[in-house]
Amino acid sequence: MADDGNGSPRIARVLETALYVDDLVRASHFYDHLFGFSKLFADARLIAYDVGGESVLLLFARGASVTTQTLPGGEIPAHDGSGALHMAFAIDRDELAPWEDRLGAGGIAIEGRVEWPRGGVSLYFRDPDRNLLELATPGLWKSY
Repeated sequence: MADDGNGSPRIARVLETALYVDDLVRASHFYDHLFGFSKLFADARLIAYDVGGESVLLLFARGASVTTQTLPGGEIPAHDGSGALHMAFAIDRDELAPWEDRLGAGGIAIEGRVEWPRGGVSLYFRDPDRNLLELATPGLWKSY
């Protein structure tokens, strides 16, 4: 068992990130067309997207998971989210300008841009449910 230095077993990475949306069809259209992620799973409750082959973005219909979900292999406890949530996607530095162009061509307003002390750059924009999305280049965090 690996240890992170404080006695806890090691965590390898964040596997899934969840956002909650009011309209899965509208959200699917946005994420399919802007990012081109491949769908791993979709039903009336959620859509799961493969993000870069290393993580999964879950889009849940708001209110659709407020009760425990019973599956053949066990149970998923109730969860939900509200308000404008935030998540960031890692991009290479040379992809920054093409992303700015793609957002502009899609009529998606860039609400913020930050140049970080470590050299990274972040672009901030919103999905149709007002979730704040970020595209970040290396140099944002010590670990990225």
